[in-house]
Amino acid sequence: MKTVTVIDYGMSNLRSVSKALEHVADNDWQVIISNEANVIIEADKIVFPGQGAIGNCMDLLKQTGIATAIEQVLAYKKPFLGICLGMQTLLTNSEENGGITGFNWTAGTVRNFDKLLDLNSSDNLKIPHMGWNRVQQVQNHPLWFNIANGSRFYFVHSYYADPLDNTVVAGTTSYGNLNFVSVIAQDNVFAVQFHPEKSQQVGLTLLKNFLNW
Repeated sequence: MKTVTVIDYGMSNLRSVSKALEHVADNDWQVIISNEANVIIEADKIVFPGQGAIGNCMDLLKQTGIATAIEQVLAYKKPFLGICLGMQTLLTNSEENGGITGFNWTAGTVRNFDKLLDLNSSDNLKIPHMGWNRVQQVQNHPLWFNIANGSRFYFVHSYYADPLDNTVVAGTTSYGNLNFVSVIAQDNVFAVQFHPEKSQQVGLTLLKNFLNW
């Protein structure tokens, strides 16, 4: 039996993510929710969902030992899916909470929309960026299989990833005057700013592609 472990660090809606994975998983997959480092390390695939403030997130990851497990999983090149805050932690640092250090999987900064977003550039612009928006695919990646370019996914966030290396950019999204990076990918990692578990059929397709990857 193959295992996909959803990381539980006490700050995410894990049930919706795990239920979505169970919905698309074949019988040879077991979906596990765990906060145990050894279970995370031993999984065949890892999903790191997140919501809330990155400062609290990183503190909890370090306190529980999960941060070390994530670092090992990234080094072991196991298939890894980051969702929302789970994507943002992969960069070097974040402007949130006065400046927070991330895992530095790829160099870059998580930036606040306040810095560059012109709220007057279009009607109905608000922070957080919340609701359905299109993702333009940049890389030809296996997780985009059967997902049309420009498909809509569901977002809820006030910060966005700004990686220094353009080769890790796998998807972008426009919000008002700003075109931001909404997907990063390289080697064993695919990470998204949106919530596939809330994105109806296209989100389920992406999760299915992750299990097949």
